[in-house]
Amino acid sequence: MSDAGQGGLDRGAVKWALKEALDELLALGDAPIAARFEGGTIVLRPGKGDTQEKSIPIEVFFHKITMARDRLRVLEQKINSHPRLSDAEKVEMQQYVTRVYGSLTSFNVLFKDKDDWFVGARGGD
Repeated sequence: MSDAGQGGLDRGAVKWALKEALDELLALGDAPIAARFEGGTIVLRPGKGDTQEKSIPIEVFFHKITMARDRLRVLEQKINSHPRLSDAEKVEMQQYVTRVYGSLTSFNVLFKDKDDWFVGARGGD
C-alpha cells in the first residue's frame, strides 16, 4: 500500500502536521534566544590548568535547554492525564516537576520572551 494512496497525503506529511499541531497545543517548539546571545559561545574552563577548555555554540546549548523544557511540559501533561494515578499522586509528581523548573530558572536570561521562561514554585519551597 502506498503512503500517498489516500487523498494525496503521504505518511510523512501527516506525521509532520500532527507533530506541528501537538507542539502548538502543548506550547512546544522553538523559543527565540535573546538577541544579545545570538552567535555566542559558552566556554567551560576547568579548574585544572593542564586541562583543555570546551567551547559550545550558545545556540546548541539553548536548544538543549528548550528541549528539556518541552519534555518537562509533555511529562506534566502525561502526569495530569494518567488514568491510574490518584489526584494526590498527580499533585506529588507535579511538585517535583515544578521544583525542576525552579532549578532551571538560571537559564531564563537566554530566552528572548518572558513567556518562555522556566517558573518554579513561588515562595514557600
